[in-house]
Amino acid sequence: MLGNADQETALAMAACLSHRGPDGGGGFYDELEHGAVAFGHARLSIVDLEGSSQPIGSDHGAVLVQNGEIYNQSELRSRCNTYPWRTSGDSETVLAAHRNAMLATGYSSRDSTADHARWVSLLNGIWGFALWDPVRRELLLSRDPMGVKPLLRTLLPDGTLLFASEVKAFHAHPEFIARPDIDALAVRLAYEYSMDMTTLFLGVTQVAPGTIESWSLDDDGRAILNGVCRYSRDIISPTEHWDPSVQARILLDSFRDGLEDRMMSDVPIGIVLSGGLDSSLVAALAHQVSQSSGKPVPECWTVASSEDNPDFVASKMVAQHHDLEHHTKIIEEDAFWKGLPRFVASGEDLDITVLFWQTLFEEMSKQVTVGLCGQGADELHAGYARYRDLDEHSRLVSNRLSLAGGFDPSGIEHGPGEPWLNTKIAPEHHFKDLSTTLQFELDRGQLSNFQLRLADRHSMAQGMEVRVPFLSSQHRAVSNRLPMKWRLSADTEKLALREAASLTDLPEITVRRPKLPAGTATAPDLVSSLIQELTPHATEWAKGYGRLSEQLADQPEMAIGMRLFHSIHLTGNPQQRATKPIMELLEDVSDWP
Repeated sequence: MLGNADQETALAMAACLSHRGPDGGGGFYDELEHGAVAFGHARLSIVDLEGSSQPIGSDHGAVLVQNGEIYNQSELRSRCNTYPWRTSGDSETVLAAHRNAMLATGYSSRDSTADHARWVSLLNGIWGFALWDPVRRELLLSRDPMGVKPLLRTLLPDGTLLFASEVKAFHAHPEFIARPDIDALAVRLAYEYSMDMTTLFLGVTQVAPGTIESWSLDDDGRAILNGVCRYSRDIISPTEHWDPSVQARILLDSFRDGLEDRMMSDVPIGIVLSGGLDSSLVAALAHQVSQSSGKPVPECWTVASSEDNPDFVASKMVAQHHDLEHHTKIIEEDAFWKGLPRFVASGEDLDITVLFWQTLFEEMSKQVTVGLCGQGADELHAGYARYRDLDEHSRLVSNRLSLAGGFDPSGIEHGPGEPWLNTKIAPEHHFKDLSTTLQFELDRGQLSNFQLRLADRHSMAQGMEVRVPFLSSQHRAVSNRLPMKWRLSADTEKLALREAASLTDLPEITVRRPKLPAGTATAPDLVSSLIQELTPHATEWAKGYGRLSEQLADQPEMAIGMRLFHSIHLTGNPQQRATKPIMELLEDVSDWP
């Protein structure tokens, strides 16, 4: 909190996130001339288990709360050799990099955000952090380059800034009222993910990936945004030629290097194994890295709705081929009816078809604290079926947007620090060709707001951290230069990645296995059964959502998700309501604004 802040409320906000940090907690409070700053933290212990409690301070007065991991902490420690280290954890390297930069530039520098961009760029990892600098009387909020870790903020009517990893933390503040953002919802329903820095909550904005924000207090004690600086942005820049005989090895090595970084842990690591190319490559390379370093080989986890499921069969083959310990779980027939309330509460979104994430992480968290998964490969290597017919995909999104009554993108708040990047919402701007599409989806939310949000929210709901080696800086740098013809052809996706995978000892059938949609592929019968039974109700529910009604009537599964989101997040305390039976929730909602 920054502004009218108090320690008790900050700690109460952190307590709402105890699922993300079940291993400890702490707080920090500093009264200022005009207002105050307060931190609360819930810790998930992964590195330096006994030390590195947060909030963590430095000899130059700065105080940090961080979520995530800094993988190049050893390198940073050697570069900051004059820093008086107090821990062996990675979080302290953020403070050390900040201190070195402030000593080098001086505290009188006027271009604060540019100063910070230089030192934040030194960090290699995943993070959302808040750093209070009492000398500059400045609060820094920053998020990792790809948005693997979340960081949300909202301004209360009195000018107090709240920031947290999840919206549910804001419910601990008596002045926060959860309301729907109708424009953000309309675009979410059209594209199937929230766009830019929007959330589904009015006035709740994400700190953008690859960005650092500087906040301070004015003379009335109100939080003001001083500056926003983007320190990192990936650019899709395909080359003309790619020689698999030479460059497939370079691509594979870039992935292996990033994966090795992400195996930094003092607690057990597990692997999400779906049986597809991406997760199988994670499993194969993690096996190699572990054996070469003398560390324990990570075990694997797979869930599906039946043992005949193609993903289930494929994952068993991969695990047996590499002699990996393999944990499997058949999702119960009533899993959706019992689990959707908790799933929607954790996800803070409209998703209902990908409930398997919940079952998967419930099982993994019984034995491991860190998971490795294959997310990001489809975005870098063009793995989705929609990429083959971009005109059809554009028409689908455009038709959905046309059903959103009264949506006018010219009136949305856009620019640095605002919810929207720009007013170009219509799909004809974004799906001209494959390169444009991949850039759009990296920049504007398909990866960060859908795929990465799913993995973060549902793993952290079980006290687990998921890491994504395909999104390492090493692998992104090589992948972003792949020619489009080595990403997608008429009948095969991820061609270059398959060439790289063929250099491993993965079975040929795995290397050539086509991409399947994760949610419906994992539990197709359970998903369709639930939607079919609730669709008549969904048709009626859709009528009550004003200018979103036609969109929801066109997408029954989203009408079900909207009704649950409305009941859980906009009707009362989400953590309390998540324990109620699904039909009770679907019948008990507040008035729609």
